[in-house]
Amino acid sequence: MQSDKFRYMTVIAVVVANMVGTGVFTSLGFQLLDIQSGFVLLMLWAVGGLAALCGAMTYAELGAIFPRSGGEYNFLTRIYHPAAGFVSGWVSATVGFAGPVALAAMTFAAYAGTLAADGISDFAERSLAAALLIIVTIVHATNRRNSGGMQMILTIIKIGIILLFSVAAILMVDKPQPVTFLPVEGDGTLMTSGVFAVSLIYVNYAYNGWNAATYLSGELESPQKTLPWILLSGTLLVTALYVALNFVFLYTAPMDAMAGQVEVGFVAAEAAFGEGLGKFTGMTLALLLISTVSAMTLAGPRVIQVIGEDFKALGRLGKVNQHGVPSTAIYLQSFIAMLFIFSSTFESILVFTGFTLALNNFATVLGVFVLRWKQPELPRPYKTFLYPITPLFFLALTGWTLWFVLISRPVEGLFGLGIIGSGLLFYFLALRENAD
Repeated sequence: MQSDKFRYMTVIAVVVANMVGTGVFTSLGFQLLDIQSGFVLLMLWAVGGLAALCGAMTYAELGAIFPRSGGEYNFLTRIYHPAAGFVSGWVSATVGFAGPVALAAMTFAAYAGTLAADGISDFAERSLAAALLIIVTIVHATNRRNSGGMQMILTIIKIGIILLFSVAAILMVDKPQPVTFLPVEGDGTLMTSGVFAVSLIYVNYAYNGWNAATYLSGELESPQKTLPWILLSGTLLVTALYVALNFVFLYTAPMDAMAGQVEVGFVAAEAAFGEGLGKFTGMTLALLLISTVSAMTLAGPRVIQVIGEDFKALGRLGKVNQHGVPSTAIYLQSFIAMLFIFSSTFESILVFTGFTLALNNFATVLGVFVLRWKQPELPRPYKTFLYPITPLFFLALTGWTLWFVLISRPVEGLFGLGIIGSGLLFYFLALRENAD
């Protein structure tokens, strides 16, 4: 029945809400520690958007061929081997969604904490993040009507507030910053450096979520027809929002004031509107992150669910409630996110999560070449636009970024590789249980 499926616009809302969240409201502060060129900073977001679009066009082909929920778990199982799919699902279950959920909730709490005159303590901030996560989890563990309806409303509000904030900040700022957005001498060298590559990890993290619709394919109306358009339209919309939002941040607030800060949106709001209205705007931006926590709590557990369906040892994870919602998987993902909230620093979660997810995406996009070679006769309702240029661009840019992260941030990179190794171990344990 049609009512048992998520609608086209609801899934676009999930894609947009998954992407527009923690990354775009925090990444600029870390990028400004090494990059002070307005042109290069905006190019980071444009290049990241182009890479996400290339990835989305490739995923659209795979999603149209294999229209089952589960994202990379589903794709890599079919393309390579069940072990590859399990490891991918393990990555998604342990850090792929739980990490970003924790980051979004922590960013919400950090922005909300700016309302207090003297700020709030670290424990209070983490507790506020946990409270948000608990409320969202309870709503999504009920039924699709509550889940999808809440997501649609939150996403519409999010886009409207971002557009309103951007226009108002440009019109109301007293002294625009003396930053040029045209290329200057040295920008070319900077854009080919390791600094640019590592900064792309923050950008790529911000764009994570362009593939969110593939986690809901099995619950989508006519997935083979609608999935490609959902992926492409959602990614294009977010790319435009990201470039515009970072332009506004750089236009309104001094770079020195934002460098190293998590709450760059709050800094820009105070610079544009003054302290009083800036605090109110900062809280408004914090509310936008509720949508991000919600979208990832909606999409991510579907990966855990299909793993539970395929492996007897993990069968309880595949259970659904009377409304067909994988409530057990939802509670598990939120529990893991809660552990991140109370045990890790913001930047460490961001870097190792971004690195691990980029590896996952790299293997999946590479899979389109493998699949065309191994099964050229397979029906393809949608074929990747400008193949093989688009997937090759994605692979080259992502591979270059991963290499520089391993060199410059080896602890986070090795932690990500450790997550993959632990996934292989659990796969063989689950396989043995299946055989028994």
